[in-house]
Amino acid sequence: MRSFILLAGLLAALSVQAAVVPVDRIVAVVNDDVIMKSELETRLRTIKGQLQQRNTPLPPEADLRKQVLERLVLNQLQLQAATRLGIRVSDQRLNASIARIASQNRLNIADFRRTLERDGFDFDVFREDIRREMIISQLVQRAVKQRINITEQEVSNFLATNQQQSSAADEYRLSHILISLPEAASAEQVEAAQRKADATVAKLRAGADFSQVAATSSAGQQAFEGGDLGWRKVAQLPSLFTDIVTGMGKGDISDPIRSPSGFHIVQVADVRGQEQRHVTRQSLARHILIRTDELTSDADARNRLTQLLIRLEGGEDFATLARAHSDDPGSAANGGELGWTSPGALVPQFEDAMNKLEPGQISQPFQSPFGWHIVQLMDRRAHDDTDQFMKNKAREFLTERKVEEETETWLRRLRDEAYVEYRLEDNF
Repeated sequence: MRSFILLAGLLAALSVQAAVVPVDRIVAVVNDDVIMKSELETRLRTIKGQLQQRNTPLPPEADLRKQVLERLVLNQLQLQAATRLGIRVSDQRLNASIARIASQNRLNIADFRRTLERDGFDFDVFREDIRREMIISQLVQRAVKQRINITEQEVSNFLATNQQQSSAADEYRLSHILISLPEAASAEQVEAAQRKADATVAKLRAGADFSQVAATSSAGQQAFEGGDLGWRKVAQLPSLFTDIVTGMGKGDISDPIRSPSGFHIVQVADVRGQEQRHVTRQSLARHILIRTDELTSDADARNRLTQLLIRLEGGEDFATLARAHSDDPGSAANGGELGWTSPGALVPQFEDAMNKLEPGQISQPFQSPFGWHIVQLMDRRAHDDTDQFMKNKAREFLTERKVEEETETWLRRLRDEAYVEYRLEDNF
């Protein structure tokens, strides 16, 4: 959602053409839908604003227009696929998402709307743009992410490789350009793409701005972000890039790298050292839970815990009372003890109450989704959980890598199977 958070600031730089309203026309037919010139012009102004915000020189108008139109085609195809699958975003979820965007811009909804409208942007159009992005996100989740499975062996292999390749500079910030190929490319199409990739590398090595070239030439998902892939550890890199990138220095540009998706060009924008050990603060606590049901109301549960607090203050043993009164069978048998827990392991309401305590203190009764509790903090410690942390990060990295690869393949297939007709003659 980062692009939307920045949108309000970007729109201030965009002019509103209100004096002359040209006749709208179709610029592309996408299966049974169309893309209008007005849609293209609106998106083109937004992309220009984003590029200017990042101080990226604007590419030639015709090249950028073609690139933006192709992205609109892909978006339209994804929305059509979402419709076939019955994917929708309710007004309630949409409003909640817009409220978060407004909050991240330190504005309430009313002020956020006034800011957008003051900058010449239709709030209803903005709402529908957000809705479409949310729909596409759900579609990718269903069509790609849910099908990805990371095995324990893959995690182990990832960690072993990462350990072998660790160095004083084992994280790279990459920029990327993809010269795409259709799924069943002919020899002529491969040769044409190779020539384009070679010419692109030559242009970049001659001093052309990578972000500008990416915005007009790349079929990658980060094209309008200048091809920026962000910081990645060596083992997080697409396997296709690993050997090549680790032999490159800051600022270097690779030769074209062939894959089923097409030809990739990467630049090492920056490098940095490896991460330190991961240490977290763990808590050792015990609790007594009273569940609510048809026979036990919230008031009853709270009163029972208040009576137990009085008994504890009178010197009775917490573990004994937990065994006798707690409705949590898993911990009651252990005197209410939950063992050492890391942040995020318990529900937020429980962690909030526990984190306010000093060792030995007992909380007042509080409610969570499970019922009513009192909790005693027994101890805290700094725990080095680097091994588990790295396993979790490895799983995240592997998932992200597969999602990127599978999304590219899925989008290419979606595009190849579609009927797309461009009507650009009078628009360039």
